[in-house]
Amino acid sequence: MQKINCVSKDVWPELVGARGEVAERVIERQNPNVNAIIVREGSFVTGDFRCDRVRVWVNSLGIVSRIPRTG
Repeated sequence: MQKINCVSKDVWPELVGARGEVAERVIERQNPNVNAIIVREGSFVTGDFRCDRVRVWVNSLGIVSRIPRTG
């Protein structure tokens, strides 16, 4: 089993209002330990916490609508 490093940048408030695809690239560049996933507002997601995942919530226009953070 691979150990995941959870000590790194874990929140990106500056990306609210950015295009989802841009936010995804910025997050993965700033923290190579995470996989950024674009999620449309209203979608159902699992409730588990994973420090190697960042959900990038976007509205119907593809704009980041919540602060991206690990989880």
